[in-house]
Amino acid sequence: MDLNLIPNIKHTDSNNFFLLAGPCAIEGEEMAMRIAEHVLKITDKLEIPFIFKGSFKKANRSRIDSFTGIGDEKALKILKKVSETFNVPTVTDIHTNEDAAMAAEYVDVLQIPAFLVRQTDLVVAAAKTGKVVNLKKGQFMSPSAMKHAVQKVKDSGNEKAWITDRGTMFGYQDMLVDFRGIPEMQQYAPTVLDITHSLQQPNQTSGVTGGRPDMIETIARAGIAVGVDGLFIETHFDPSNAKSDGANMLDLQYLEGLLSNLVAIRKTINQF
Repeated sequence: MDLNLIPNIKHTDSNNFFLLAGPCAIEGEEMAMRIAEHVLKITDKLEIPFIFKGSFKKANRSRIDSFTGIGDEKALKILKKVSETFNVPTVTDIHTNEDAAMAAEYVDVLQIPAFLVRQTDLVVAAAKTGKVVNLKKGQFMSPSAMKHAVQKVKDSGNEKAWITDRGTMFGYQDMLVDFRGIPEMQQYAPTVLDITHSLQQPNQTSGVTGGRPDMIETIARAGIAVGVDGLFIETHFDPSNAKSDGANMLDLQYLEGLLSNLVAIRKTINQF
């Protein structure tokens, strides 16, 4: 898929990987603007095509008292303001058929969560908006099974689909990335590696998902080395106090160093 089909995307001729990055959830306007501005400065410097990511609501929670959002329309309006202020495209995840049309009024890319990627009606609803559809690979699915999710988008009259790998369940409380799946899924659609959710440690007895953020650069380097098309990173200036997924988000202060290293690896890979 041609990245230039996405409004306001920059640096598409840099031969770099593209980046979906931002907080797990939109907690408020100030935090979203602060993170977006910081990431944009880095990606402009490194010539990385950038799409700002933020969930307008969180439907998949371990406990009923977990944070779910600040209000659908309020959060979507913040995503729209980020886009208009910084002239960048945005992506958010949807959970119901009705979410698709609503979110499409505010963002450029609709993301199907991993646990919902087999929900045909949801995938079709997203596809029919005409937006790019980012399909998260189910933790329970093989790479080859994702061709069917991509085909649902195409059969709905939309050729704009991506796949994002976010790890595969390994036992009850850990995830693994099988890098053999990257080139396999690239046969079906451009493929992104989610380097933060891949390091989740789900199903903790506390009801709060754990993570291994210390391994983010390891996973990211490997993804770039095997030729992934894009990276997905959740980042926050204060992960320990983030309202969602703080245990596996990257501290914003480390983002520039990480991306600089990855761009250097990409340049080397491009020579082959």
